[in-house]
Amino acid sequence: MPSDTMPPSSKPLIGAALIADYVKHLPPRPGVYRMMADDGELLYVGKARSLKSRVSNYTTLNGHSNRIARMISETRSMEFVVTETETESLLLEANLIKSLKPRYNVLMRDDKSFANILLATDHPVPQITKHRGAQKRPGHYFGPFASAGAVNRTLNTLQKAFLLRSCTDSVYESRTRPCLLHQIKRCSAPCTGEVSEAGYGELVAEAMAFLNGRNRDIQTLLSKQMEEASIALDFERAASLRDRIRALTYIQESQGINPGSVDEADLFAVHADGGQACIQVFFFRAGQNLGAHAFFPKHDRELPTAQILSSFIAQFYDNRMPPRQILLSEGLEDEELLAEALGIKAGRKVTILAPQRGEKRELAEHALMNAREALGRRLSDTASQMQLLRALGDQLGLTAPPRRIEVYDNSHTGGTNALGGMIVATEEGFRKNQYRKFNIKDTSLTPGDDFGMMREVLDRRFARLMKEETPSSDNWPSLIVIDGGAGQLSVAKQAMEDAGITIGPDTENGEIMLLSVAKGRREDERGQRRADRTAAATGEQFFIPGRAPFMLPPRSPVLYYLQRLRDEAHRFAIGSHRAKRSKAMVANPLDGIDGIGAKRKKALLHHYGSAKAVSRANAYDLSQVEGISEELAQRIYDFFHPTG
Repeated sequence: MPSDTMPPSSKPLIGAALIADYVKHLPPRPGVYRMMADDGELLYVGKARSLKSRVSNYTTLNGHSNRIARMISETRSMEFVVTETETESLLLEANLIKSLKPRYNVLMRDDKSFANILLATDHPVPQITKHRGAQKRPGHYFGPFASAGAVNRTLNTLQKAFLLRSCTDSVYESRTRPCLLHQIKRCSAPCTGEVSEAGYGELVAEAMAFLNGRNRDIQTLLSKQMEEASIALDFERAASLRDRIRALTYIQESQGINPGSVDEADLFAVHADGGQACIQVFFFRAGQNLGAHAFFPKHDRELPTAQILSSFIAQFYDNRMPPRQILLSEGLEDEELLAEALGIKAGRKVTILAPQRGEKRELAEHALMNAREALGRRLSDTASQMQLLRALGDQLGLTAPPRRIEVYDNSHTGGTNALGGMIVATEEGFRKNQYRKFNIKDTSLTPGDDFGMMREVLDRRFARLMKEETPSSDNWPSLIVIDGGAGQLSVAKQAMEDAGITIGPDTENGEIMLLSVAKGRREDERGQRRADRTAAATGEQFFIPGRAPFMLPPRSPVLYYLQRLRDEAHRFAIGSHRAKRSKAMVANPLDGIDGIGAKRKKALLHHYGSAKAVSRANAYDLSQVEGISEELAQRIYDFFHPTG
């Protein structure tokens, strides 16, 4: 795709006049345009069948909503990309919106990765497992599931129904006797020959048929086999088949609404109220409802629901494979274009439909009701959260309630596996998809140097903040909270000043307030002659630059809120540290050898059985392993047998 960026004339034009100057040079071809503010902030990304015609609409402020008029007046430069087709421009627009997050676009804020069940076929004995992320591994994918609980329950039941292995390939190769899953009748134990290769192949075929929607065929087949086993007086086999049939029945009954007219589809329903919108997504695969998830995209309150839904769907499938059918609660203006774009992405036909009658319409109305109720709950929660934030802003003397709060804490064990954590809270509560971990990299720090670790974390965070964000961005914090006392406050203050960040209460104009929370101490009263002999808490102390330390009333809602923030940061930092420590404890020595990736590591472990056995092998024997050259074999040997 050729890039076409034209400089405006030498006159200092802005807003509509600047856009009109660009229009003179634009071609009547499909493409994508970007509108930027004077500080380089991206305001909007749009697509067009004809760039010249579409951008011409912005050459005047008349006839636009307040949102569009503001956007036009703030525009200081534009960039354009010409595409071959309008479909290509739609796909590019969705990709740019997701990656760049322009201020005036509809933004899909919760980009979670949904789990699938994978029947992997890259091994002679296929494995069934849970899978997230890109679907690169060969096999049959069943999903997506809307929640981790749903996929775990279904996976466990599928194991009962089809007795397929769930262990990794390396575990499978090293087994010498059946594992516990075989004992509790969740695996047929092909690893030790408890089932023949042909018999396991039949189980795989049955599982594939079930995942493809042939539920009744499989149940009929198993019922027939159970009857034959009973006639032959093979009651143990009959009981096993009975348990498998019960498991299949449970799967089909536990999915909720299982429509007869929908085999493979995603259903989107949108409801807007109070300047916010909820998009409820239901997933149907193989005629079964795999659950639902509610999304709350960021958008301008004046935007029609159809436009919100259209932009959301394009972003939703930017990194996901669309199903054969997409059902909507209401029609879209660009349904055909969107269907064509998703069809190109999927490599097959994708239909988009807003059903008007029948079972599909009932499903759409059910999803719409769920969207309405989810938005009502969110508006109620947001109102309570905003009340807390207003009280917090008043307590700290801010010019406006904090939009975004970042809380920092560190964790380590005797200075090892040191890690810093950052949590984020907004009017929507904790934003867990924006939490961040910082592995401490400075090797010159004294083990356990909390001040040094905090300084490194803040230096890295603020350097990135100044590079990637502006004070008007949603990712620009209004309040920084540090777990600690006056010492931690001093470190944070110096880090912010070094980064060029202004500390102060004028959060409306880009200043950031800094707050440090010192934990309340427990004083032992055993020396005092009191009947209850209890310990009393002195309460948290709060530190702000240029202000004397202060405390909040014991029953203050603001105090409870700040304690929640601090405790959540502590929980996140501790949990991340423990995960890092556990990973370090089970780390394989082969991971530290240059040139040993996953494939060669797997080959070595399959050949020798363990990293310890690899360490005892000589260079010649190592070179006999597939994928290991003589040079690499020598490098492996030298790694385990250093000289000097």
